[in-house]
Amino acid sequence: MAEEKKDKKEGAEKKKLPIQKILTFVFVFFNLSVTSAGAFLVYSSTLGWESPKITEDSIKIDPLFQYTALENVPYVYTMEKFTVNLNGEPKRTIRLEVNLNMLGKKDFEEVMDFDNRARVRDRIVQLLNDKSFSELESIQGKLFLKDKIAMEINTILNKGVVKDVFFTDFVVQ
Repeated sequence: MAEEKKDKKEGAEKKKLPIQKILTFVFVFFNLSVTSAGAFLVYSSTLGWESPKITEDSIKIDPLFQYTALENVPYVYTMEKFTVNLNGEPKRTIRLEVNLNMLGKKDFEEVMDFDNRARVRDRIVQLLNDKSFSELESIQGKLFLKDKIAMEINTILNKGVVKDVFFTDFVVQ
């Protein structure tokens, strides 16, 4: 009887052994295929990527390329420098130069209009007069000021849109 039990255990172990080998092979194969697919995707998107070659001949031949190249030109309006008194004690002044990145050519032309240019400049001066040095000394304060200027200018313009505001000169004394 003990021998029969032993024989049954050995028979069961022999049956389990091929299943374990098959499952191990399947998992190894699956792991290798997923790893190689991931490696291929990384290679093709980073190391294997080549920038498109643009030649003068292709630019001359393709009028659509010329149109899209002109369309992507940034329209940046550089305003004259501001010198404004800040709010709060001690009295401080700020000198900054504001550049407006416009969405398109028509937006740029609208902000260049004399009436709009004067209203935009006046609104920026009002915004700066309401700010104190403590509000503008951190990076977050400057970013908030940029967003506030863009929002205020967009409310002044009828159809124009300011995409971004850049400070090329920002000095607080």
